Amino acid sequence: MTSTIPGLFQGTEMPTGGWWEALWPDPAGVLPAVGMKPGMDVVDLCCGDGWFTLPMARVVRQVIAIDIDADLLEVARRRLADGGASNCEFVAGDAYELARLVPRPVDFVFMANAFHGVPDRPRLARAVRATLGRAGRFAIVNWHQQPREQTTVLGEPRGPKTELRLSPEQTIEAVEAGGFKLAELVDIPPYHYGAVFKLATN
Repeated sequence: MTSTIPGLFQGTEMPTGGWWEALWPDPAGVLPAVGMKPGMDVVDLCCGDGWFTLPMARVVRQVIAIDIDADLLEVARRRLADGGASNCEFVAGDAYELARLVPRPVDFVFMANAFHGVPDRPRLARAVRATLGRAGRFAIVNWHQQPREQTTVLGEPRGPKTELRLSPEQTIEAVEAGGFKLAELVDIPPYHYGAVFKLATN
């Protein structure tokens, strides 16, 4: 998929066809693995079509779904409406402007399959830091740094280009430069890892 939306991070477009569902048949299972808990106020940053947003809304107190693509936000809105979730706010905007888009502190910021395309990763981490409460967490779900031809879904190579993929160490370095410390690193089969961060002052 090609997009000309200004501000769209590189290589972060939503996939086509049914391979997203094939890759993430149980998105709800990813959320507790990275520390999301009932009762939290959560931001789904770069939420895309809401594949993770709906299971979040079924668990947490409030979800703010943010994406720069208003068309994808509308798909997410319909997904949540069809799923009977009414505790989600949808906001179109640039992830770098997170502190302006979310004017009250939240407990958790979740970002899946997008961090690899962020040009200025410490800047984004600082924006997330300004949005979190003191005990807040920032969870990033990234593709492992494997050659793209090795990450197949429905028989075809999928995911970002090989050169865009980040090792856990690269992700940790970038986020810690924005004022965080790694809290936990988890494996998310078949092709992802989750890096969970806390504020460096904690």
